[in-house]
Amino acid sequence: MSPGDRSDRPVVLITGAAKRVGRATALAFADAGCDLIVTYRTSEEEAHSLRDEASTRGCTVRLEHLDLNDLDATSELGKRLAKDLPRLDVLVHNASIYGRTALESLTADDALRHYRVNALAPLLLTRDLAGLLRESPLPAGGAVVAMADIHAMGRPRKAFSAYAMSKAALVEMVRTLARELAPRVRVNAVAPGVVAFPDEGYESTESEQAAYLSRVPLERTGTPEDAAAAVRWLALEAGYVTGEVVRVDGGRWLG
Repeated sequence: MSPGDRSDRPVVLITGAAKRVGRATALAFADAGCDLIVTYRTSEEEAHSLRDEASTRGCTVRLEHLDLNDLDATSELGKRLAKDLPRLDVLVHNASIYGRTALESLTADDALRHYRVNALAPLLLTRDLAGLLRESPLPAGGAVVAMADIHAMGRPRKAFSAYAMSKAALVEMVRTLARELAPRVRVNAVAPGVVAFPDEGYESTESEQAAYLSRVPLERTGTPEDAAAAVRWLALEAGYVTGEVVRVDGGRWLG
């Protein structure tokens, strides 16, 4: 059985859903009675583990390997799914890359790779799947939810210019497509602060994490499930919300 074969179950496509926030998001939709299509790039083992876990919750999961830095492959997948799927109700742009790019060492390829993965690939996927989303039988129609970042919305961080610029472009995509795809498709974003610190690299040490949390009013990190709950709400319940960015940051935005 494939996603869409059961007419009473919404179908959700999530990019980069094998780990962390993407995995929590996939399971939140599985618990909400949806079937899934999830993409992964290098985390094949984790993707199969996700499929096994979701299946125990009555969810059908289709796995697709995808490197969003390859725009031809991204568009090819979008066009193929547009032909193959009986329905698509929700598109979640979760996958992204996050890297420090100090100005003195920044290269054009650094900037272009961030832009391709974090902004342009989501735009192309939305273009190719918009027709299916418009046909969603859900009461409020289809939905697109993108994963933004509060630090690309007026809280800039030093040495992250390529990443921040790409995420700022993604936020503008949300606002623009909210108008272009209305009234049958709602387009929103979730902008986390820290819902899961990196496993390695910048802010993976206790001292760096403590410094960040000292500026969070709630004085703790969020969880992947916190971000996932916001994504699920925007997609399935917030029927009169479009063009919005919901911050899930423990109040970090405030100061």
